[in-house]
Amino acid sequence: MTAAAAASPRPTAGSPRTAVVIGAGFGGLALACRLQAAGIRTTLLEKRDKPGGRAYVYEDQGFVFDAGPTVITDPACLEEVFAAGGRRMADYVTLLPVTPFYRLAWEDGSHFDYLDDQEALDRQIAARNPDDVAGYRRFLAYSEAVFEEGYVKLGAVPFQSFADMVRVAPQLARLEAWRSVYGMVSRFIKDEHLRQVFSFHSLLVGGNPFATSSIYTLIHALERRGGVWFAKGGTGALIAGLCHLFADLGGTLRLGTPVEAILTEGDRVTGVAVGGETIPADLVASNGDVVHTYGRLLSGHPRGPAQAKALAAKRHSMSLFVVYFGLKRNHTQLAHHTVCFGPRYKGLIDEIFKRDSLAEDFSLYLHAPSVTDPTLAPAGAGSYYVLAPVPHLGNAPIDWEAEGPRYRNRILAYLEERYMPGLRDDLVTVRHFTPFDFRDELNAHVGSAFSLEPILTQSAWFRPHNRDDRIGNLYIVGAGTHPGAGVPGVVGSAKATAGLILADLGITAPTPRPGTPDTAAPGRSAAAVPETGPAA
Repeated sequence: MTAAAAASPRPTAGSPRTAVVIGAGFGGLALACRLQAAGIRTTLLEKRDKPGGRAYVYEDQGFVFDAGPTVITDPACLEEVFAAGGRRMADYVTLLPVTPFYRLAWEDGSHFDYLDDQEALDRQIAARNPDDVAGYRRFLAYSEAVFEEGYVKLGAVPFQSFADMVRVAPQLARLEAWRSVYGMVSRFIKDEHLRQVFSFHSLLVGGNPFATSSIYTLIHALERRGGVWFAKGGTGALIAGLCHLFADLGGTLRLGTPVEAILTEGDRVTGVAVGGETIPADLVASNGDVVHTYGRLLSGHPRGPAQAKALAAKRHSMSLFVVYFGLKRNHTQLAHHTVCFGPRYKGLIDEIFKRDSLAEDFSLYLHAPSVTDPTLAPAGAGSYYVLAPVPHLGNAPIDWEAEGPRYRNRILAYLEERYMPGLRDDLVTVRHFTPFDFRDELNAHVGSAFSLEPILTQSAWFRPHNRDDRIGNLYIVGAGTHPGAGVPGVVGSAKATAGLILADLGITAPTPRPGTPDTAAPGRSAAAVPETGPAA
């Protein structure tokens, strides 16, 4: 802890306990639920007309489209949020298992089904390179070791001082955290297609597989241990379940309420300003973009512009171009999740992260949720989204107003040719979301889809801290702080940030009620999925 942080006033035991959380994404919702469950009167403010943040929901002509995250990999971390409030997640939302976890497909017509079946994996690996069967087993063991150190032990532990980083340095060194994800995978696996299968995961959290720390190979172990799941009714149903939990705990959610400023007196937050109204609070936590939080919302305090400038100078993750489309036909030949590799891997990724223009080719992630849950589209129809990683606006100042429709049409034509025959004839509805929308709708700096790029020198202590170093009652939650992006990451950040807040207030974290279910079998009850979140 810095001297400035040590001297900074924080809420103290016995003081009034009120909190404002800015942004109703996964991180903000999980934090708000934990605080409300601990007896802190919490108001959650959301700029948009629906909760969810990146997990927004679009609806059109009977089609339901999850706007953002579609992969649930650690149900236990979500179960913990409900259990903190003495509730069962299964009473709010049902999770459905997805298999295969992903289908990885290449332009030569071959594919690899990645699933939690060791014999099936061995057969597919052996068909490409028999020597890689043993190599994969060694990689899985390495991934398990990283998972234990990087996720189980440290995933929800805040790094507030450099001493915290020093304490884990030996483990990081032992695990060779300076190596890249792709570099570490390549130590164990020789076939190039298999290297792509087991290194692409870092892209799911905004990381370049050739630059992101090998610590992120833990995602592989996370999926093998916990499976891959999808919320019945879509990811938006999980957001709705968290909103219902927050309401049941007595929290206040206000939609359509953009925060204009975080208010301060000296080095202390006093509340927020919204639409000419002041909402006082003993503490404020922001689930917003970290550059926006400091540069815009905290612009009235010297800490804001200085920190925003420092954060803006860091490396930020790539952006995304997303197309949401509904078809008259449900393409049941598809897997729920398909990664459609283009003709290049490293060359394309280099262009996405380093070049100032849009590549001619692309690799895609195709989401076909109607394969698992047909209720997301009219009878017999299918709801889909496809995304392409693209450079953020700081690297490539592309005019997406002009390029967006052209790029969308190129992607749909590619899918029709290779994966979804008759797509354009069956098209009922289509819309797209560009880096401009990440910037304007989500306040994302340079349109980044995942905040700071998850390289080693921007992870753990090197990432924006869960509690500000100078303003002791200002907290950060979400992708921009520790541990990082992805649903488990932002939910883990909520646990870390809540732990700091409760410690600062002298509050003991609530104990889950007796009868809270075991987390080994999430979502297997017949509980109905809530259709909507609570009113603002």
